[in-house]
Amino acid sequence: MHPGCSLDQVYLYREPIDFRKAIDGLSALVELELGLSPFASALYVFTNRSRNKIKALYWHRNGFCLWQKRLERDKFAWPKDANERTRTSASNSTSCPCKCACFATSATSTVAPAASMRP
Repeated sequence: MHPGCSLDQVYLYREPIDFRKAIDGLSALVELELGLSPFASALYVFTNRSRNKIKALYWHRNGFCLWQKRLERDKFAWPKDANERTRTSASNSTSCPCKCACFATSATSTVAPAASMRP
């Protein structure tokens, strides 16, 4: 994430998505299927069917940011339904009526710069 970018909530989209979707397709999914604003101070996270990739979408100042991570051997822990708990760094989880798991963050927290990755 961009240093200084504050996010109020994190939404994990529970269903696997077509990973060919980019910013336009993912923002449309947020708006049409989840009924949420892609311009909100929130992070929207998606996974693929095999759960070895994630995409994170958020609005920062004047444009969308899209991050992707691929695991070489492991899989991401991912909630399958609204009642399943997945350990996250967020302090509170709330139940959403849509196809996502919503995690509220502290109003004063900001997203820290990404840790350096090995080349």
